[in-house]
Amino acid sequence: MQIVSSYGVEVKKQNIPIRHTLDIFRKAVSYLVEVYAESWEELSEIGNAQKRFNEAEHLVHETKKNRARFAFDRHFPKMPSYLRRAAIQHALGSVSSYQTRLGLWGKGDLSGKPKLTCENHAMPVFYRDVMYKEAENGEDVAHLKLFDGRDWKWFPVKLLHTDMEYLRKKWRGEKASAPTLEKKHHKYFLRFSYTEEAILSKTVVKEQVVCSVDLGINTDAVCSIMRADGTILGRKFINFSSDKDHLYHVLGRIRRFQREHCSRQVQSRWAYAKRLNMELARKIAAEITKYARENRADVIVFEHLEMQGKISGKKKQKLHLWRKQDIQKLCEHQAHRCGIRISRVSARNTSRLAYDGSGKVDRSTENHSLCRFTTGKCYHCDLSASYNIGARYFIRELLKPLPETERSSLEAKVPSVKRRTSCVYADLRKLSVEINDSKAA
Repeated sequence: MQIVSSYGVEVKKQNIPIRHTLDIFRKAVSYLVEVYAESWEELSEIGNAQKRFNEAEHLVHETKKNRARFAFDRHFPKMPSYLRRAAIQHALGSVSSYQTRLGLWGKGDLSGKPKLTCENHAMPVFYRDVMYKEAENGEDVAHLKLFDGRDWKWFPVKLLHTDMEYLRKKWRGEKASAPTLEKKHHKYFLRFSYTEEAILSKTVVKEQVVCSVDLGINTDAVCSIMRADGTILGRKFINFSSDKDHLYHVLGRIRRFQREHCSRQVQSRWAYAKRLNMELARKIAAEITKYARENRADVIVFEHLEMQGKISGKKKQKLHLWRKQDIQKLCEHQAHRCGIRISRVSARNTSRLAYDGSGKVDRSTENHSLCRFTTGKCYHCDLSASYNIGARYFIRELLKPLPETERSSLEAKVPSVKRRTSCVYADLRKLSVEINDSKAA
């Protein structure tokens, strides 16, 4: 499968007309959006995407053989052809999306009439050789074709040394796509994309090693390395306590500031807290992938977490800041690069039921990470949940390919595997024994 990775290289502050270039590009996109919205009936009849693009370009760009209907070239003289085509593509996409949403609204499938926004936040693409040139001899410099207010000229742009060192170390020999300009936190970046071919693990289920992960709030993640027969090969508790402590201190300062001042003056502090939280998600995902790779896991198994509705209680803020989906997305991208597959199971009752099959657990009021089984055994709740997550994956994958008669026979011997939301680790051990006995017979 193809995996696309991207990395943004910061452009160091200097006297170059990036702002002028960005403004002229966005004005061109806004002009084209109005033009194509007016001519959409004509363009929508063209089914082929390439022919539609060519016709859209003929409407605004004049050549010896073509007379343009709209005076785009007069409003934006000497605009590089590749940049003009990037603006045309962006404008066509905006108008097409608007028309699709308008059709859905007309059918009643979309609430609220959509609006066509001309003042968008489009970012230009610097195509190689015509808009972007790399520096020679490994220098931290790139040459960009920018608009200085009068004409389009080549300018040397200094790039952050640490970003360039990362690209040379991690992506040497790989061909990057044309960089896209990006503005983030009042800074400009050149974002490069790399495409890789990855071969995912094809190990049969009975020989697989999985890394089952229980994501939590008290403990960031608990990982268990498991085989198909229920053998536990390893466990790991991932918890970045110092990073969370830093985040909670920042949130405390925000609360105190909001009590003393207007809440409108706190946007920059919230932006800082969100960046800290996102960095924490990156660290957790990297640590999960690293542990799975070290143990040669074929699959990383997560819970399918979807928290809908209004959240209440004293942990409301922590739940809102819990970036469970971002952790899984980051981990999925990193795992696929290593050839590791990703799977998800139902999250229902994974923490509520004891892994040994003794029933519901009783959470400790003093330490929410601990629980007590009905047998009196005290255990880590997240570790028990990670066993159940891995067991549910194997129960599903072992039963799914079997013939109906054989599956029914096994479900009769281990009735608890019929209902997937109540499966626990003990059920996998029983199922594994029954499968082996049926083969021996």
